[in-house]
Amino acid sequence: MADRESGGPEVVLVDAQDRPLGTLEKLAAHQQGALHRALSVYLFNSAGELLMQRRAADKYHCGGLWGNSCCSHPLPGEPVAQAAVRRVREELGLDCVLTPLCELSYRAPVTNGLIEHEYLHVFVGYTDEHPQLAPEEADAWRYESLPDLTRALVETPEVYVPWLAPVLPAVRQALS
Repeated sequence: MADRESGGPEVVLVDAQDRPLGTLEKLAAHQQGALHRALSVYLFNSAGELLMQRRAADKYHCGGLWGNSCCSHPLPGEPVAQAAVRRVREELGLDCVLTPLCELSYRAPVTNGLIEHEYLHVFVGYTDEHPQLAPEEADAWRYESLPDLTRALVETPEVYVPWLAPVLPAVRQALS
């Protein structure tokens, strides 16, 4: 499947309360650091470990870096929960029940001079199935315990996507 996440698709611009303000081409939104709606999925196995994916090397930003299970943007007019299920299926080849966990905003510089500024809808799910990665999205996966991940984010932050460190504490708090 072609990478819908790079280049032309539009993202939904929002205010600080996630009210839609319009749309903007995705790359332009990341160049400008415009606040936009996004989703992030954290899938855990029965041992409580987080499914991590390494972004494909040729992604337009953060290629080759490890991130949580799935991150994306809903299409204009698409319900966020529906987009989360769709993207988990497209990126990981998994069908699982996702539950809204929390919402938060963050701003983080990423590679290639781009800025992620997102109003983030975070979902959690559980599966012991092995993902079938879409190669244009991710090239490796692993399970990692939250304590190990928290430690690694301090010791080797350069191998992880920049948004993982500001988002993971909110995820851990919401799960407890």
